[in-house]
Amino acid sequence: MYKLIKRTGDILFALIGILIFLPFFIPLAIALKLTGEGYIFYLQERRGYKNIKFKIYKFATMLKASPSLGTGSITVQNDWRLTPMGKYLRGSKVNEIPQLINILIGDMSVVGPRPLMEVDFLKFSKEMQGTFYNCKPGLTGIASIIFRDEEKIHSNTEIDPHEFDRLYIAPYKGALENWYQQHCNFRTDMLIIFLTAAVIVMPESKIVFHIFKDLPEMPEFMK
Repeated sequence: MYKLIKRTGDILFALIGILIFLPFFIPLAIALKLTGEGYIFYLQERRGYKNIKFKIYKFATMLKASPSLGTGSITVQNDWRLTPMGKYLRGSKVNEIPQLINILIGDMSVVGPRPLMEVDFLKFSKEMQGTFYNCKPGLTGIASIIFRDEEKIHSNTEIDPHEFDRLYIAPYKGALENWYQQHCNFRTDMLIIFLTAAVIVMPESKIVFHIFKDLPEMPEFMK
């Protein structure tokens, strides 16, 4: 029953979101076309439900060749690969809005683990790879809230960002998504949506740990 309710909610959320955003699309599309490399959307292969791959939709914020340049799949603060519009779209999360299309067609849900590129998915343990996408990937999720400032975390490390990702970030993200799968219900999803909006307004807030008191303990590198 919950899966049916969640899917119905996803469709309604996506339709309402698309309708609300439509008036802003044309000026944004023109701005993207006139800046950067002149393309509007960016499609990229990601891991999805039950590890089936799909194409994710985003507004273009980086150079087309960015996956093979610089830090690859990891974005750091003031990343030189960002287009003139890109840093503003990423900061406000507006670049994620086209994923409403993925939600509408069923590739994604509103709440769930973020859909990862293959290179980042392989940083998780084999055990975690087997269970990470037992639920649909989401536009937001518990790990998305806690790692909302991941670019800053990577910018403050002295070791290779991909190695830091594998050794420190991936294990904690895995623990968080495991927690979500154990607590996946209507109440949890509504609270995650509320918290997503809250941390956009108050990015330094630790309110998530007060709302969900049984979350896996925050690792030292994030304290």
